[in-house]
Amino acid sequence: MDRPVVSGAAHDLSGAAFAVVGISSVPTDRTKVFRPLADTEPTPDPHPGTVPTAPALPPPARTTTSPSVLELNAYLMYAVGRAARRRLAERLEARGLRLWHLTVMTLLADIGPQMKTVLATRLAMNASDLGKVVNDLARDGQVDCVRDPQDRRRVVVRLTPEGQESLRSLSADIASTDDEILAPLDTGEREQLASLLRRVHAHLEPAPAGPAREHQGSSA
Repeated sequence: MDRPVVSGAAHDLSGAAFAVVGISSVPTDRTKVFRPLADTEPTPDPHPGTVPTAPALPPPARTTTSPSVLELNAYLMYAVGRAARRRLAERLEARGLRLWHLTVMTLLADIGPQMKTVLATRLAMNASDLGKVVNDLARDGQVDCVRDPQDRRRVVVRLTPEGQESLRSLSADIASTDDEILAPLDTGEREQLASLLRRVHAHLEPAPAGPAREHQGSSA
């Protein structure tokens, strides 16, 4: 039965280390095995009869974005948006909130008390999902559900004084997040970027079905 009679490690001309294990059933001169592989004398194996451990591989190089993909505006908006969303989500999570909570609170601050169905339509949300968000905010005292003074049959969601104060504090957090993301831009560049983004957003946002559109559709 064959048995290992020689093993060791050596370095090639470039300095790279390699290991060799020789298997033979007859006496073998190990120098005849190693000399053809390198010009230097092999390093004796401190543990004959065992396979040397391969050297650890260096850590993989840090990946970078391909220059070609940086020519795609859609990719840039996606990548920047993802980074901005992550930073904003971290600020909200520290307060026990999510992006939808912020969106509902901001909308109520802008347009005043609204029925849940109206909020769901404006935000293009499923009614049950909107209900969960409102329940979360109501449990934390950010909003409450009350009778509409103009129509007592309707229940509307409104921002509480505590919710208004929380929203002001959140706005300050969001402003600092903006500063982090837009650090390379000066004030004029930030204003220009904001203007361009609003134009693109208005172009992509579906037009609401208002009374005028409904009237045009019925008269066609």
